[in-house]
Amino acid sequence: MQLAASQLSPHLQQGLRALYTLHGDEPLLIQEAADAIRASARVQGYTERTVHTVAGAHFDWSEVLAAGGSLSLFSDKQIVEIRIPSGKPGKEGSPALQQLAASAQGNDSTLTLVLLPRLDKMTRGGAWFAALDSFGVTLQVEPVERNALPQWIAQRLQQQGLRVAAGEEGQRTLQFFADRVEGNLLAAHQEIQKLALLYPPAGQASGEAGVLSFDQVESAVLNVARYDVFRLSEAVLAGQAARVQRMLDGLQAEGEAAVLVHYTLTEDIRALKRVKDAIASGRPLPMALREQRIWGVKERLFERVLPRLTGTMLDNLLHSAHLADGIVKGLKVPDWPTDGWQALHRLALTLCQQCAVQPNAPPRKMTA
Repeated sequence: MQLAASQLSPHLQQGLRALYTLHGDEPLLIQEAADAIRASARVQGYTERTVHTVAGAHFDWSEVLAAGGSLSLFSDKQIVEIRIPSGKPGKEGSPALQQLAASAQGNDSTLTLVLLPRLDKMTRGGAWFAALDSFGVTLQVEPVERNALPQWIAQRLQQQGLRVAAGEEGQRTLQFFADRVEGNLLAAHQEIQKLALLYPPAGQASGEAGVLSFDQVESAVLNVARYDVFRLSEAVLAGQAARVQRMLDGLQAEGEAAVLVHYTLTEDIRALKRVKDAIASGRPLPMALREQRIWGVKERLFERVLPRLTGTMLDNLLHSAHLADGIVKGLKVPDWPTDGWQALHRLALTLCQQCAVQPNAPPRKMTA
């Protein structure tokens, strides 16, 4: 049985199941979902808890199986928590999880909670995950995307008795806040709690929310944003130039390898070129995207930008990517920056500008 994160609270109000599996890459949201399950379990008498972290190829699964089949001396109900940070239970773990899942049926004395990172489609198709899903409840915790982050922040502020000013000032405040914490939801949560301590709502007794000004947020919220090359790729294809520059600066400051950033940008250009060529040869767009394994958010971005990109534009972008590759590896190229990261800025922003061109606007002149 699969649940969305928003469905967990009403589900728990209707009663607990014996087996829950949480998977996703947002530590804060995984933690909050697990806390909600534990809290509900404690109310229903599950007072004992054992935690097993699966680490290494020689993890002893017999201890987990024994814990699931035994009762505590001090309680007739227990929580058995299994954490698999790698997302791969291994050769012995797969049958062990299938056995645990099957034994959860009708077990009113043990609640099993399995915590996993984000899983790819192939892993979710494995026998052990299918057993967890079949015999229990699985909850995929989705990340908060950048465009939804200001609203998420506003909701979390409201839970602390705070809000931003109405209108344009408030939107500017939320966007600034989102820029500071993007990619780091746990730190965003901590910054919101800090604001509640620094500026407690004056009308707390009456339930009136305190209003935060832009200056208060600017002075209090630290720049704790974290970026990865996959989010950079999405920002470039979305034509978000200011965000792209901010992300490149952040990746450089975090010590990300310039060659990895270059590879990500170049693969996007190559994929755009391959899909464009496939369409020109008569392939329908959906088929061309599937053949190039373009899925999810990137699929929607490709659908939006491909009509704006000509074959000549993509050829020029590929040439620029080739030149940037040499600079990143220490070569010098006339009319290009000598610094590898500056060359990456130029390559990323050139592609970003092309993706941001409006359908009826003339294409920008490109330089190699």
